[in-house]
Amino acid sequence: MNIELIVVGRLKEDYLRAASAEYIKRLGRYCNFTLHELEESRLSDAPSEKEIAAALKKEGEQIKKLAKGMVIPMCIEGRQLTSPELAEKISSAGVAGVSTVTFIIGSSFGLDPEVKALGDFRLSMSKMTFPHQLARVMLLEQIYRSFQITTGGKYHK
Repeated sequence: MNIELIVVGRLKEDYLRAASAEYIKRLGRYCNFTLHELEESRLSDAPSEKEIAAALKKEGEQIKKLAKGMVIPMCIEGRQLTSPELAEKISSAGVAGVSTVTFIIGSSFGLDPEVKALGDFRLSMSKMTFPHQLARVMLLEQIYRSFQITTGGKYHK
């Protein structure tokens, strides 16, 4: 199975880069993993709604070129799943013949509505708000946990 993660922005903190790299390394045992880091649009210090919408549209155009297979945008209005439910969603995609599952994390302003619309499933981690850089590490951990659950590994308790 191919797992792709499209993210807007780069990790700035060493500890987040290290955590991300660790989960990507672990995922190598279970899937072909690809990370696509896109440049975040530059906005003014107090951007207007119009400026934000234009930035999201621009980022969305780049995302749409990369998204393939089962597309899962991460968004606050998405559905929350337990770890076993996410494992089942990924596993079911493979059983159904889907070779690629693509997760998408937008910028701190979120995702363009067109990107959300192309998703097969919208996923939310929580009703709480997390920095999108931390969300990347959390999602990588959950994808790794999903493979551990599916293969009967001891990681998930």
